[in-house]
Amino acid sequence: MAVFERLGEQSRRARFHAPKPCLSAAELRQLAAVDSTHHALVAHVEWDPEPVAIARLVRDGSSAEIAFAVADAYQQRGIGSALAAELIADARAAGITEITALVANDNPAALALLRRTLSALDIRLEGPELWIRAALA
Repeated sequence: MAVFERLGEQSRRARFHAPKPCLSAAELRQLAAVDSTHHALVAHVEWDPEPVAIARLVRDGSSAEIAFAVADAYQQRGIGSALAAELIADARAAGITEITALVANDNPAALALLRRTLSALDIRLEGPELWIRAALA
């Protein structure tokens, strides 16, 4: 919730693919779930007591979907890239062979992050979003 509260309207829409003024208790429980198929990394910076970013991976067999959000004040500093790289390394170690992501087609920062972090992206337009798939070597 702390990261969500630090996202502006545009960042929330980019992350959740729709206007998102608040999270319901059920959505918060789902996003906070961590178990054998739901992994999360939270980023902190030394001078800030609140988390500044979160990245999630949800495993489905040998595939996993990733998503991430970085507080507006900390965007464009490499935090999202670092979290995504760590999640992808963990995915490889866990035997995951494919990463997927759903990105708003007007979110060039997220697409650039995935291009830097993954190779050989398969990108398809699905409505207003880009569905991205990449094989992990």
